[in-house]
Amino acid sequence: MQIQYKPKRGLLATLFQAEIVQGMTLTLKKLFSKPITRQYPDEKPQIQVGFRGQHALVRDPETGRSKCIGCMRCAMACPSRCIRIRSHKDKEPGSRRVIDCYRIESLRCVYCGYCEEVCPVNAIVLTEVYEYGSYDRPSLYFTMEQLLANWDRFASGMDRPIEEYVNPFWRPRGLAERDLPAPKRLLVSPEWSGEQQVVGRKWRQHHAPEQS
Repeated sequence: MQIQYKPKRGLLATLFQAEIVQGMTLTLKKLFSKPITRQYPDEKPQIQVGFRGQHALVRDPETGRSKCIGCMRCAMACPSRCIRIRSHKDKEPGSRRVIDCYRIESLRCVYCGYCEEVCPVNAIVLTEVYEYGSYDRPSLYFTMEQLLANWDRFASGMDRPIEEYVNPFWRPRGLAERDLPAPKRLLVSPEWSGEQQVVGRKWRQHHAPEQS
């Protein structure tokens, strides 16, 4: 990160309050420009794939249950500690863990997407649903049943088969395919994977030869 400091004000700039003049100039300039206000809710914004919205647990089409295997990676990676999971081991040999409780306190969530990236089976997703406001707090404490219902509503509103849906956060950025578990070796747009995943000053250095 590069920090840029403002130049020190001179005596004339202090006496004439140059910052106020600059601010009023910008205000007057925008006053006569064309407004860009979106008339919501009549005009809906275009949501891109990978938008981090309402939480959901992906339903396994074969079993009808959640894909979650109870590995606890999402809860451990969550910086706001808003995920609670309880599970037990099935007595049958070779069976996976059974999820007793999966809760997300969405009011504490910072929508970082870490839970999506670390999940080895792509069981958790932040869908592109953004309209889910509420007038009470309990309705935003999502249980496992509510999270599965969120996925069902999201799937029913898609204009293509849900089997074709791939969230970019399911494919961790900056990792080679050989370093990923099989469920996370997904085809996503190039800016989400491979060696191109560099940002800021390093991104400019990386692309400088290409632009010249």
